[in-house]
Amino acid sequence: MLVHPSSIDLSSRTLQYRTRQLADRRREIGTRWRRLTPCRQALLALAHLRRGDTYAQLAAGFGIGVATAFRYIREAIDVLAALAPTLDQAMKVARRKAFVILDGTLLPIDRIAADRPYYSGKHKRHGMNVQVLTDPLGQIVWASPALPGSTHDLTATRAHGLVDALRQAGLDCWADRAYQGAGRHIRVPIRGRKLKRWQRHHNTTHAKIRCVGERAMATLKTWRLLRKIRCSTNRITDLVRAVLTLHLATSA
Repeated sequence: MLVHPSSIDLSSRTLQYRTRQLADRRREIGTRWRRLTPCRQALLALAHLRRGDTYAQLAAGFGIGVATAFRYIREAIDVLAALAPTLDQAMKVARRKAFVILDGTLLPIDRIAADRPYYSGKHKRHGMNVQVLTDPLGQIVWASPALPGSTHDLTATRAHGLVDALRQAGLDCWADRAYQGAGRHIRVPIRGRKLKRWQRHHNTTHAKIRCVGERAMATLKTWRLLRKIRCSTNRITDLVRAVLTLHLATSA
């Protein structure tokens, strides 16, 4: 396999943050020696998450075995995922905001046609449903655990307890038509074909507010691994939480 120098469009601040977390982890478990230093292991994990490089490609580039690359990356992701905010923590942050924006996204996965629970009829592909909360400035506040792609957005939101959490927090939430019937505190566009002028104006204003959340989704998917996930579906929640932790740490 040929190896060539490459770059990752992340700041040194991200690498330093990741290195500190891994160094603390090694001290905690009493690691004596490894093939890679904490800094190199952090760079390995960032290359996997940001660029979506395979284990074989990364192993060749870092001069380690494929199994070693797999273990190092999995450890790094687990450490990051454990630091992601819970729903209760996210609600404490959201209470300081004027309102929040709720939207769902489908993370594409590599599955065969027989895997019907993962097939999204809306997107015409296999994937995992993830619900995301953002603030009025487009900053991601919380990302939900991943559910099979066939799950409706409203069903997923209720399953995660997000509808009740938003109501108890007294938060106004802006969302699209998929969340119709979630409650008065979740504002959705007015449905119908023959709308009055004021109703069309309302929907236009609603869309302008909601588009901020869609930009946050695009930011989330700058981590290329989330554009086409090939790992076990049981690991996707940890991947999303790991990316969320890095995003919050570097944008604070």
